[in-house]
Amino acid sequence: MSATGWIRERFAGPTPGAAPGATGTWPRTALSLPFIGMALVVVLDYFTDAAVTVEPALTAVPALAAVVSRRTWYPLAIGLCTEAAAFLMAFRNDVLGESVHGATVFAIVLVAVIGWVSATLRLRQEKALADAQLVASIARRVLLRPVPERVGTVRAAVHYEAAAAHARIGGDLYEVVNTRHGVRAVVGDVRGKGLGAVETAAAVLGAFREAAHQEPALDRVAGWLAVSLDRALHENDHPGVEEEFVTLVLIGVRPDGTAEIVNCGHPAPLLLRGGEPVRQLELAETVPPLGVLDPADVRPPVHRIPLRRGDRVLLFTDGVIEARDRAGTFYPLVDRLPLCADGSPVDVLRRLHEDVVRHVGRQLGDDAAMLLLQYEPPVPPGAHLPHQNGLAAQPRA
Repeated sequence: MSATGWIRERFAGPTPGAAPGATGTWPRTALSLPFIGMALVVVLDYFTDAAVTVEPALTAVPALAAVVSRRTWYPLAIGLCTEAAAFLMAFRNDVLGESVHGATVFAIVLVAVIGWVSATLRLRQEKALADAQLVASIARRVLLRPVPERVGTVRAAVHYEAAAAHARIGGDLYEVVNTRHGVRAVVGDVRGKGLGAVETAAAVLGAFREAAHQEPALDRVAGWLAVSLDRALHENDHPGVEEEFVTLVLIGVRPDGTAEIVNCGHPAPLLLRGGEPVRQLELAETVPPLGVLDPADVRPPVHRIPLRRGDRVLLFTDGVIEARDRAGTFYPLVDRLPLCADGSPVDVLRRLHEDVVRHVGRQLGDDAAMLLLQYEPPVPPGAHLPHQNGLAAQPRA
């Protein structure tokens, strides 16, 4: 087994797309289409006047074989069968010495060879794409680690969708960690796309994972990220690095249930509390995105709000609220969120993503990340909870 195959088996599962030698998106019955086409031409020639030959129509048969099969030898095999059919038709019509027969024989050979070449190149491209998807999947597992269902006093869920269909990773970032200061999370969006955005996101996430544990104050965590981002931007030399910045929102849920929020130019989080309208957690004072100001000038205010059991806070990137339908209407997240709020955090984000896709009617044009935190501290053994948010809370084992 190759090294790539071993890594794929251990980390990524089956190779994305069809495996070499399979029929791709076509069913196996599609392999009979070239034979059906060949038979139709032969039957048509049999019932046609001998003065009119349909032998040149056989040139389409090996081309059809290259379309319906991913086996490189299949167009050549069909080409041989087609040549045999062409000679039988020419012998029956007594045109073996005619130029139309010679041209048909040459065209069949040419189309079969072209089909073989195209199938070979297609397989190479699919293998390269599968390897790229494997690398992207592993990079995403390292950069954007899976979020556990429970982190400290909260239940968490995340949904991430890259704008590029096969990229699986982009410029959006998220993370949730449990520290001695409480649960802390970040959601951010790097300006731009491509490898430069991924490098910047990696720098910010690496700094957050360290600062979240070290800094007791959430605004100091933002300052730490600003310093790390400034250093990373000056170390990178890709085009447009001087214009890069990062919008992000930090949230910390302290052990006493107080939520602390720091916003650096990012869309405000949403608070979903049972029996109440969706509330945007706007701050009285905002700061620009990281990378705009000098790191020493990054002193964001901290907004504090007490959480009740069952409260949910949704953090998201602008790829969600800026998703437009064909008429150019933005997705109304505040209005649509209550309609998707039933069930666990994972179910809420799944339904919300499906609703965004239905609104857009096509693949999203920008990276979109959503992180949902539900405040649900552990219940002491034998304790019974009162009704909260219109629901009867039950103790968890």
